[in-house]
Amino acid sequence: MATRTATKPRKQASQARSRATVDALVEATARILVDEGFDKASTNRIAERAGVSVGSLYQYFPSKEALVIAVAERHNREIMQAVGVALDELGSLPVEAAVRRLIGVAIDGHRVNPELHRVLAEEVPRTGDLEGLRYVNEDAGRRFRQFLEEHRDEVAVQDLDLAAFVCATSIESLTHNAVLHRPELCSDEMAMRLIDETSRLIVGYLNSHSG
Repeated sequence: MATRTATKPRKQASQARSRATVDALVEATARILVDEGFDKASTNRIAERAGVSVGSLYQYFPSKEALVIAVAERHNREIMQAVGVALDELGSLPVEAAVRRLIGVAIDGHRVNPELHRVLAEEVPRTGDLEGLRYVNEDAGRRFRQFLEEHRDEVAVQDLDLAAFVCATSIESLTHNAVLHRPELCSDEMAMRLIDETSRLIVGYLNSHSG
């Protein structure tokens, strides 16, 4: 049986100097992933780019895969900082306005460092350990589930857990592919059309579903 690569940090940085070292390592990993790709992101290369010894790297991270996971988690936090306030506003909106807001939020989230987002989408599965990663659409799905509960009388769907999953996953997939593979769809003019069409899809599902 193949040995599973360790992807959890060895220890948490508590002192300012240690946190600076960890931040430098995570930033170096992100830059190498974007500039050179996953295969070039060896621990020696990361340590050199960060300006620290490889021994210092191994004090905090057991492998390059652990560093890639750390980059993904940092990227997710940055996205949530960008979209979190908008998600908090969903509850006060009617269904169609909330759906449009959620789609706009998803587009904005994917615009946060799209090159890194693309690399992570392609390379994180190669770490062999996706457990522990929490993507933005999971939080959006939970919040949208709560929204549907609060607006149950405005929608036709009965299974709110399934509906929230279908809606959040559809929005995530559409906006992910638009931002990363069809960026022209996210220009100011086209983004509004993308929001319009995606909103028609989601609201139509919520209002026409039976059973």
